[in-house]
Amino acid sequence: MDRDQAMALLRWYVEAGVDEAVGEAPLCRFAAPAAAKTAPPPAKPTAPPAPVPPPASPTGAASWAPAAGPGEARAAAAAAGDHDALLAAIRAFEGCALKRTATTTCICDGNPAAPIAIVGEAPGREEDRQGKPFVGPAGRLLDKMLAAIGLDRNRVYITNTIYWRPPGNRAPTADELALCLPFLERQIELIAPRLLVYLGGTAAKAMLGRSEGITRLRGRWFALQRPEREAIPALAMFHPAYLLRRPERKRDSWRDLLAIREKMDELGIAAGS
Repeated sequence: MDRDQAMALLRWYVEAGVDEAVGEAPLCRFAAPAAAKTAPPPAKPTAPPAPVPPPASPTGAASWAPAAGPGEARAAAAAAGDHDALLAAIRAFEGCALKRTATTTCICDGNPAAPIAIVGEAPGREEDRQGKPFVGPAGRLLDKMLAAIGLDRNRVYITNTIYWRPPGNRAPTADELALCLPFLERQIELIAPRLLVYLGGTAAKAMLGRSEGITRLRGRWFALQRPEREAIPALAMFHPAYLLRRPERKRDSWRDLLAIREKMDELGIAAGS
């Protein structure tokens, strides 16, 4: 294998989510059980082995391991008194294992004072590199969709249900969503948008607490209820990444964009020229 082939293979491993090597040679897991049958049984230890301390980091601290849960995340989110404090709390949070493999913490883009908030799924490769949501191909399509109804990133606030890229761009797990949801709920509470847009099934189901897929949820208006505050109208749409794979569904998203523009008029939210 020459250098170019090796680099191509390495890039493929990175895209697939491989983040560490466990041995110098490949191991056939199908052959391992058969080999184990011929090996002599291990001798019984005369005394229990001494506990092995966790490996130390270069600074001497114990190796990283997620220990926080949704309760810790909720406490950290509740302690944030404003948007900047919340961003700092998210960046300092060590309870989500995705942070270990991600390059950056990707929280938000746009205007926190905007009347419209957009919630997507999770950072992709470009988002992980730049630390901003929706900056890859799906983000460029989102910009065009917003422009079609007189909006841009100065007139909306954009975030995701997950702040760290899942390896290989896989879908977030239920545990990962549960860890980040308190922060997302606090985001919405602090920026207090007048209209919400959920992009994709992950965002819609997480925020709505529904089990239906995005095909059934899209195009429907829901309401995000808030204690002692007015409910926020929310619309579910297809994720731009899905539209890149299925361009024939763009007509459905166009109808959704027109519904958003109509709701903006109803709420008195001004669009750009």
